[in-house]
Amino acid sequence: MDNKKRLRLIRTLLLMIVFICLILMIRECHLSVSHRAKQDELKEKLQSEYAGAEDGDKGAEKDAERKYIVGREIEAALKAVLEAVYSGSAAEVKNIWTDNRENQKEREKEPVILEKYADLYEENPDLTGWLSIEGMKIDYPVMQCEDDEYYLHHDFYGNEDKYGCLYVRERADVDTPGTNFIIYGHNMRDGSMFGDLDLYKDEAFFEEHSVISFDTLYEERTYEIVAVFLSRVYREDEEVFKYYDFYDAHTPEEFQDFYENIKSMSLYDTKVTAKYGDTFITLSTCAYHVEDGRLVVVAKRVE
Repeated sequence: MDNKKRLRLIRTLLLMIVFICLILMIRECHLSVSHRAKQDELKEKLQSEYAGAEDGDKGAEKDAERKYIVGREIEAALKAVLEAVYSGSAAEVKNIWTDNRENQKEREKEPVILEKYADLYEENPDLTGWLSIEGMKIDYPVMQCEDDEYYLHHDFYGNEDKYGCLYVRERADVDTPGTNFIIYGHNMRDGSMFGDLDLYKDEAFFEEHSVISFDTLYEERTYEIVAVFLSRVYREDEEVFKYYDFYDAHTPEEFQDFYENIKSMSLYDTKVTAKYGDTFITLSTCAYHVEDGRLVVVAKRVE
């Protein structure tokens, strides 16, 4: 093959490579824009619901609905009591009244979903909370279902999506006061999902963004960052500290082991301390310092 043909072939190959790269870049841009649009839609729904709750329209509507239901229940109970009275059964009257009071107590114990999340929860009952950090892209719903891998590859609406969702594993108990629960998310190149967590490697950035907001479906919570560190996923037989296995401290010793490990591994001193009885939220995403690396941010609940 002469030089001209060789150069022509090389030029053709280079043009093909450039063309393929352009297609991949356009595809990535399209996916990124599409992802942002879907997240913006969710946030708009959340803000719309929240605004409606503040106006009192939906709150009043739901209050009226609850009063109607309770009224019907009371009416049914009174009817049953009157029928029992007419039948002359004092024991039956007492049982009906007791049962009604017990049912009422049980209903009062049931938590009420915050107004701003009610509509989103109706759309997808896998919703378990909402995570946001002021001044960052992190402002997303947090999901939970029986399949721990599902929301790695699906969006809020159940569509396949490489961005996935932020999620907690099925074993995590977000609502009750366990010691710790872990939120997972992809480290995306465009900074979405947990792509921004890399910024916490810089202590100066941490000082400006040390507070994390996480709402469960039932209450608003605030957390302060205790530690930022690099770790990895270990083999099951390796006897090392595995932050991703820690959910609850049943003794002060278990708590201290977790706390001392995260503080000693932290990239810098956050000057935030914790004691037995405190509860945590842990944010975990991929890192590339080692194979199966992880970047981890642990924060303590303060409100």
